Amino acid sequence: MSTNQPTILVIDDEAQIRKFLRISLAAQGYKVLEGANGGDGLAQAALAKPDLVVLDLGLPDMDGQQALRELREWSQVPVLVLSVRASEGEKVLALDGGANDYVTKPFGIQEFLARVRVLLRQVGSGEQQEAVVSSGGLRIDFAYRRVSLDDADIALTRKEFAVLAMLARHLGRVVTQQQLLKDIWGPTHVDDSHYLRVVVGHLRQKLGDDPTAPRFIVTEAGVGYRLLAL
Repeated sequence: MSTNQPTILVIDDEAQIRKFLRISLAAQGYKVLEGANGGDGLAQAALAKPDLVVLDLGLPDMDGQQALRELREWSQVPVLVLSVRASEGEKVLALDGGANDYVTKPFGIQEFLARVRVLLRQVGSGEQQEAVVSSGGLRIDFAYRRVSLDDADIALTRKEFAVLAMLARHLGRVVTQQQLLKDIWGPTHVDDSHYLRVVVGHLRQKLGDDPTAPRFIVTEAGVGYRLLAL
């Protein structure tokens, strides 16, 4: 992340919109990256670590709401949704899913740039997001959603990856049960701790991690979980 030239990732399948935003943002001194679909955009978000993501919801390979949920499994980069979907329901779903702001198409470029400036002011205190986190022989690759243990790939479900990714983003620190449940299952599931226990149990089985003598995931009784920094 550059402090002198903020990087903005635009994920939109419309080439004309990407070109318009690239020209407008570059004129303000921003470095602009582009993704034409959700998969490419998520990979660039992990590898390039942008300061802001501008996200369309109508993507060819996945719905933008899904892309947002996947991004929020491991990153807190500010997200500005830019979409033709103008219904209150879509806006609420995006904002509840982790978007920081929502602008409908067609849009005024000056208002858009003002919203970009507001979100970028929130970046300064954020932590650097790494594309890969390693702990001992465990390796979590956020760009390609790949996990390996001692160089052997481990197949995880979407929820298993989400939990492991969130622990990896807070490597060596405790992540509370409530935080994991809220961010991964949603705010209506903050008391459903059995969901989390089942997923952590499956993770431990796949990682060969004995809960009584953990190599990776430590249970902090009554609080949450911690991925050991090795």
